[in-house]
Amino acid sequence: MNDMHATLDSTRKMAAEALDRASASMKDLRSGMSDRASAAQRYMGDYARTGSRYVTEHPLKSALIAAAVGAAVAGLIVAMRHREDRDSWF
Repeated sequence: MNDMHATLDSTRKMAAEALDRASASMKDLRSGMSDRASAAQRYMGDYARTGSRYVTEHPLKSALIAAAVGAAVAGLIVAMRHREDRDSWF
């Protein structure tokens, strides 16, 4: 019976240590993720400011670029739908 209690105590101790290590690992992961999220947020802010400045300085060029990108996306969508329609006939 004492062997059983010793085994249970040993198992509990190992489980508690494993939980402590897992908890510490989770804290480290959360800390690292928040650092990366902050850096990503700073980069996105920089890109947004740069884009806004470009549009302010070159409004016509920006509108033409936006129209070209929109036309390209619409063309891709139409081409993909056309391909799906063709594939469904066979």
